[in-house]
Amino acid sequence: MFDTQANEDAAPIERGEVADAVAKIRAAAHWGDIAAQAIYARMCCEGRGVARDDAEGCHWYALAANSGHVEAMNMLGRCHELGRGTPQNAELAAVWYRKAALGGLDWGMYNYANMLATGRGVKPDRAGAVAWYRRAAEAGHAKSMNLLGRYYEEGWEVERDPTAALDWYRRAAHGGDFRGQASYAGVLAQQGRIDEAVQWLERALEAGTPSFLEKLGDELECAQDAPLRAIGTRMRAHAAAMISATLNESTGTR
Repeated sequence: MFDTQANEDAAPIERGEVADAVAKIRAAAHWGDIAAQAIYARMCCEGRGVARDDAEGCHWYALAANSGHVEAMNMLGRCHELGRGTPQNAELAAVWYRKAALGGLDWGMYNYANMLATGRGVKPDRAGAVAWYRRAAEAGHAKSMNLLGRYYEEGWEVERDPTAALDWYRRAAHGGDFRGQASYAGVLAQQGRIDEAVQWLERALEAGTPSFLEKLGDELECAQDAPLRAIGTRMRAHAAAMISATLNESTGTR
């Protein structure tokens, strides 16, 4: 994929290298190259090398998905779930996520599990959800590892098992999932391992979304241990700064 940073893109664009690459990918997509169709779809949806066009991206994802491209199946499901480039349709989202899951894609397994867990577009099936989370987790999907840990912690559709929960949270944390890092830190804090908990919360702070950090920060500011309260305050401040930066960018202010 192409780097979007202006300084790094300027020279290649001036030499016509990026434009030439885009033209080749577009041509290959039109000639029926399935991989090129999926790549071009992503470029359209992200505005990489071309003007952003969700409808065009969804069109190319559909072509690739109907030809058996599992990543395109998953992304087409995403388009239907979010209503990006096509009317929002949870039922179609679930259909394509299921196809991607059956095709062996971990993200498809995760997304289909989410639909089953919440009953969006399908009949609620929490037992089915945990089965797909497990398959994705065993394939190395960090977000699924965290959710599988939650099922074990709460005893949802599985026998409650704090040891298994801790293990899956640990795997999710090491896999880079910021929610998994926070979950793992929470168990460590309960065990009195505050310094270790703070180390993982630091990593969650670096990667978390504003809404996640704001909520977790609120909870941590009520903690008994001062180091946890301190990082909770930092999370809230960081979330506020990210929200402010996004607003400034959208309004063109600094």
